[in-house]
Amino acid sequence: MSERVAVVVTSISRPNETLATIARGCATAQWDFCLVGDTKSPSGFSLPNCRFFDMRAQLEMGFQFAAACPISHYARKNIGYLIAIRDGASIIVETDDDNIPAKDFWSLRPRIIEAPHITEAGWTNVYRYFTDTLVWPRGFPLNMINDDPPVFDAIPLQQVDCPIQQGLADDNPDVDAIYRLLFPESLSFRRDRRVALGKGTWCPFNSQNTTWRHEAFPLLYLPAYCSFRMTDIWRSFVAERIAWENRWSVLFHEATVRQERNAHDLMRDFADEIPGYLNNRRIGENLSRLVLTPGAESIADNMRVCYRELIGMGIIGENEMSLLEAWFVDLSAVNALA
Repeated sequence: MSERVAVVVTSISRPNETLATIARGCATAQWDFCLVGDTKSPSGFSLPNCRFFDMRAQLEMGFQFAAACPISHYARKNIGYLIAIRDGASIIVETDDDNIPAKDFWSLRPRIIEAPHITEAGWTNVYRYFTDTLVWPRGFPLNMINDDPPVFDAIPLQQVDCPIQQGLADDNPDVDAIYRLLFPESLSFRRDRRVALGKGTWCPFNSQNTTWRHEAFPLLYLPAYCSFRMTDIWRSFVAERIAWENRWSVLFHEATVRQERNAHDLMRDFADEIPGYLNNRRIGENLSRLVLTPGAESIADNMRVCYRELIGMGIIGENEMSLLEAWFVDLSAVNALA
């Protein structure tokens, strides 16, 4: 049985060249393209080979999450995931409206893959394996950016199960506001390496170029009652922690998109990232100590445990739990919970 692939994006942009490129690529690859709008989306949005869902369409889906999720928030991307799952996707590839796919974006890697596999290494700056330039991913603890990761050539090569795969982005990679303020030059990554992170190893991953297999779909959940610049980062920490219980690893692979970044106020980004600068290392420590249960059937309960911990830390609002429960109700309705 062939896999059904959907690309999910949320955007308030008019049809631009990046979205058109994604739509054309999806048509050629025979992938679905789900684009989720918001209150600021242009009326009458139309793009060939793209299914656009405005606010009215989202509410008409009957999803509890669509009605409960705050408007004008990146977390409405969750609705795109639910639509893709409802319509039969077994693989979801997510990206953004300023990431231009390269040719190999359309060639998926297998879930079981042979790759250098790092375990029990703590915080590991994966970007250091792809460039000699000092760079770190958004969400990486600032007091650890100069720490050397395990030597690449000494990392054992293993067959690993990677239902979550993070691709890098060339030209304008996903880094934090501090990096952008200090080093505004573009950056491209080497293409001859991949690395998988397993149990006991942390590195943030983002929502700009990420592939998810069906068993990991519940972990797609983006929290809404938190910093906009941390929603996908804190999601990644929850996903990594729960992946450990399932003997899953997260694959980081070569760049398959080139980012032409939308206009940003870097000081505003900096302000939104402060909760991450202050708490990300502590989040890893706290999540590491949690007692979780192995098995795909335990993912929802494990997510509840993780999000209660983040709420208890005071970095995610208490309203998140009711939104998370709406997510689970909708996942059950589309048969995506084990």
